[in-house]
Amino acid sequence: MEDTTNLSPKADASLYNGQPSDTGLSCPSAGLTSRTPSISDNVRYGVSVENVPAGNKRWFVLRVSYGRIDKAKTFVEAKGLECYVPLRYKEVRKQGKKRIIPKPLLPSLIFLHASAEQVEALLHNNKVVVNDSRPLLSYYFDHTIHRQDNPDRNPPLIIRDEAMNNFIRLASIKNPHIIPVTSNSIQFKLGDNVVVTEGEFKGVHGRVARIAGQQRVVVELFDGCLVATAYVPKEAMKLYNEN
Repeated sequence: MEDTTNLSPKADASLYNGQPSDTGLSCPSAGLTSRTPSISDNVRYGVSVENVPAGNKRWFVLRVSYGRIDKAKTFVEAKGLECYVPLRYKEVRKQGKKRIIPKPLLPSLIFLHASAEQVEALLHNNKVVVNDSRPLLSYYFDHTIHRQDNPDRNPPLIIRDEAMNNFIRLASIKNPHIIPVTSNSIQFKLGDNVVVTEGEFKGVHGRVARIAGQQRVVVELFDGCLVATAYVPKEAMKLYNEN
């Protein structure tokens, strides 16, 4: 497997859904700009989630070894790099009271906003301790294409800014009915691409699907990574044209 990333003195901490206090973990700074400079500070208030072009930085998808998402966040954070860890909000009852508990939405993945050189340097030596038998992080490869310099290998998966904006917009909404789904568990309705025009999911775009008897909008970040909104009524969406 191709490994490796380095450090950038830019970001103070990584970002948990734009709300580090939800995780119970400490972060050096509460401002979104310092955690993910490409994301507008207004995301905390539900106003905007737009990436600003940041030179040669791209959104890389990295695999996290089993059960170590918090360690991965801390490790990347210590290198001064920017990352995004999406959460889901699970509804539970304790002593008769309803509570919303944050959990990683994709516990085996972390999204790193960095240059290719920074990612290479980070992954070059990313064991938490010297005798650690497992690398903490590794590339998630794009199996839909091949490298130009080596046709037998796949390049690291990179997410377009627009797709990442849309994903962060959805994942940042604290709604327990937002769920990860698999392609064989949903029925797309005519495959319509829509954008939500009203309610808490306003601005999210994806494909209309029927899941668990409800009409929802599914956002596909990459092949195999799909997340569904809660129920969205027909009158709260319209057809979406990327162009």
